[in-house]
Amino acid sequence: MIFPEVLSISFLLWTTLGVILGVVVGCIPGLTGAMVIALTLPLTFTMPAADALALLIAIYVGSVSGGLISATLLNIPGTPASMMTTMDGYPMSAGGRPRRALSLGIGASLVGGLFSGVVLIMVAQKMAQWSTEIGFADMFSLVLLALVLIAVISRDSLLAGLFSGCLGLLAALPGVHPASGQIRLTFGWSELNNGFSLLPVLMGLFAVSQLLRDAATAKQGSGVSTPAEQASAGMASTPDGLPLSDWKSQMINMLRSSTIGTFVGILPGVGANIGSVMSYAAARSQSRQREQFGKGCDEGIVASEAANNATVGGALIPLIALGIPGSVIDAILLGAFVIHGLQPGPLLFENNPEIAQTIMLGYVVANVVMFAFMMLTARWLVRLTAIPKGFLVPVLLTFCVLGAYALSNRMFDVWTMVAFGLVGLLFDRLRIPTAPFVIGFVLSPIAEVNLCAALMASGNDWSVFLTEQPSLSLLVLAALIVLMSVFRRKAPPGDA
Repeated sequence: MIFPEVLSISFLLWTTLGVILGVVVGCIPGLTGAMVIALTLPLTFTMPAADALALLIAIYVGSVSGGLISATLLNIPGTPASMMTTMDGYPMSAGGRPRRALSLGIGASLVGGLFSGVVLIMVAQKMAQWSTEIGFADMFSLVLLALVLIAVISRDSLLAGLFSGCLGLLAALPGVHPASGQIRLTFGWSELNNGFSLLPVLMGLFAVSQLLRDAATAKQGSGVSTPAEQASAGMASTPDGLPLSDWKSQMINMLRSSTIGTFVGILPGVGANIGSVMSYAAARSQSRQREQFGKGCDEGIVASEAANNATVGGALIPLIALGIPGSVIDAILLGAFVIHGLQPGPLLFENNPEIAQTIMLGYVVANVVMFAFMMLTARWLVRLTAIPKGFLVPVLLTFCVLGAYALSNRMFDVWTMVAFGLVGLLFDRLRIPTAPFVIGFVLSPIAEVNLCAALMASGNDWSVFLTEQPSLSLLVLAALIVLMSVFRRKAPPGDA
């Protein structure tokens, strides 16, 4: 019943378009998957839900995979997830073996994506069924744990991560109180009666702020940089198929890296770049040729790319099963679900099982399309790195304004987008991480609803969060994570 939907012409066309767009964005340094998904979301308002989500998830898949092109050929990671790929991809490419480097990376990306896709299909529905057995207090504690996990992995400062998450919680407070139904914190602005819309906030923080930074640093020129010319002229050859023996020798590495990537993806806030670092370290520690890592080693490329693609499928598991986004892109995807009248979690599998299964199988299809597209076009994709930012910025800013206005046909959303774009710039200047803010903003309503429900059910007895065993375990785990993070950051470098 589901397979005809996945294999329909419209579904395959939107998936293919999404993969192409994601790969293109991924191989252009400075552009991010979060930015392009936020820009694309307004265009999906009138689309069927299955097609819209197929498009956005395909962009997600393509944006993570596309970064390996510039990482391998130019030593410039197109995305943070491909950072570790530069360690061995570029030395191999510069050493005269670009075809092999690209083939290893693209093939490992396919394996990682398919592996996590299988886990997604096997685990998501069971996790959703399990979530129906947890109470309001347990759900609140689970959301709190997710926020803590995202905050503690923030760059440089634990306090900055916690501060950012708290600001996100506060930004979600204007509007209707979930328990009393009263309007609060609108400061007399009727436009805030329903709170800040998610889409303008996301577009401001990730698209507008990035484009404003690019506008400030854009350099006018002929367009094609010397590295890009060199790559497109010599190194950027179309990948070849590798002998079966080469893939057999990498099978354990691919499966190990895919497992690490999938597990890391499930954890809220960790991300594809952490997954690739962990799998790269694991591959090096288990390798018989450790001295070759960093010099063009097959195992390093495979470990990085299998893991960072597997994190995508892993991150979709808590999103679809629990309605809890584990990353910025997943937060945007949650907004897409809501916009199309869908509620991720048990209700999705109960009320819209065909949508849930189509999304999961569509993710697998997107990985196959990604593999085919990148194998065919890798030699030309590197030229995209030469597009001058001075041309991209005004075009993309125009799409931002149109997308924000189209949400509700009001200028308030446009000004909201601009305001949060300036907030994003301020966060970057002050080195405050943005991810905790976004996840806090998205999870705040879920946390507040479950908090109010738990207190109402217990007669305003706050001890309910400590007497319920799952809730207590989750709170203890959150506290331990914070304490471990504090001690680790205070430890002298020699003790680390």
